[in-house]
Amino acid sequence: MNQKQQKPTLSGQRFKTRKRDEKERFDPTQFQDCIIQGLTETGTDLEAVAKFLDASGAKLDYRRYAETLFDILVAGGMLAPGGTLADDMTRTDVCVFAAQEDLETMQAFAQVFNKLIRRYKYLEKGFEDEVKKLLLFLKGFSESERNKLAMLTGILLANGTLNASILNSLYNENLVKEGVSAAFAVKLFKSWINEKDINAVAVSLRKVNMDNRLMELFPANKQSVEHFSKYFTEAGLKELSEYVRNQQTIGARKELQKELQEQMSRGDPFKDIILYIKEEMKKNNISEQTVIAIIWSSVMSTVEWNKKEELVAEQAIKHLKQYSPLLAAFTTQGQSELTLLLKIQEYCYDNIHFMKAFQKIVVLFYKAEVLSEEPILKWYKDAHLAKGKSVFLEQMKKFVEWLKNAEEGEEKRML
Repeated sequence: MNQKQQKPTLSGQRFKTRKRDEKERFDPTQFQDCIIQGLTETGTDLEAVAKFLDASGAKLDYRRYAETLFDILVAGGMLAPGGTLADDMTRTDVCVFAAQEDLETMQAFAQVFNKLIRRYKYLEKGFEDEVKKLLLFLKGFSESERNKLAMLTGILLANGTLNASILNSLYNENLVKEGVSAAFAVKLFKSWINEKDINAVAVSLRKVNMDNRLMELFPANKQSVEHFSKYFTEAGLKELSEYVRNQQTIGARKELQKELQEQMSRGDPFKDIILYIKEEMKKNNISEQTVIAIIWSSVMSTVEWNKKEELVAEQAIKHLKQYSPLLAAFTTQGQSELTLLLKIQEYCYDNIHFMKAFQKIVVLFYKAEVLSEEPILKWYKDAHLAKGKSVFLEQMKKFVEWLKNAEEGEEKRML
């Protein structure tokens, strides 16, 4: 009975301990003082700083006070909402914001963060949250502080310490409206591309579905390829401008193919389809070579092809004859005709039932004035693909000989 009566007392003692712990959780001042004292002793020697932070992790609770730790390393002390340093707080000059504004210095600071996070892996999430917060606080920092943070962020994105998803914070309406986001992005992308290259940047952006969102760094009325290109080219980031322009073109091409297939499935008149395509070409600066490839792909995807080789050629000729006027409208240049020939070759090779249909398709398109003599001869001589080369050249041999031997000015009749 005595033992049963003691249980509430023991439970009460444990509860008091928890309350004391919970109170400490919201009192990071002592933690800040320890970190700042250590940083003051190390001075500006960043290797010594890294060693101090490594050793302190065994004694101080980095997991609980991650935000305070990163506030100090970036801004010199704990940040109040909005990004200001509280007047009554101790601060240190051993931090990113008090350092020199140059790439070399920021690279050295990046190493401090890299070493710290490699040593204490659980800090990864806290650091990511910290950077997202800092980006939202940009208006509270000076221009120089923003520049240093941008350079540091670009370096950390390049070496994989940070994930590109943190850039979502830059799409904050107020930051975008006041031009802070775009200006910050210039410094960030310069240091990121300096560490890697535009292709590596593109891969990182694509992984987090941000490759098509960069124009959102500007207000809605300025979200155009022309404005983006002018702004970033003038800032010395021509490769980023070209990347965004290419992304826009890729998106426009996908949209064009999707709409084209819908128009074909509805049976829209060719004159309407041709008008639509020409408007899209002009609006999105899409070349005729690109368009003819899209049309070919769309035309071939609208049919369920026969699996028998002897029947599929007949089916293909009947189908393609119907669409010849559409294809002819976008083979006004020799290069476009050559592009179409290469697409036909590729398709016939990739779809084995079409292997014997290649020559018949080319002859059909010659008759229908989709393809002309010169591009066919060029394809045969040296412009063909390696795919199925021997098979297709053999198929075309007699037709090519006929093209070469027919007298100029004579009306050519097919073999």
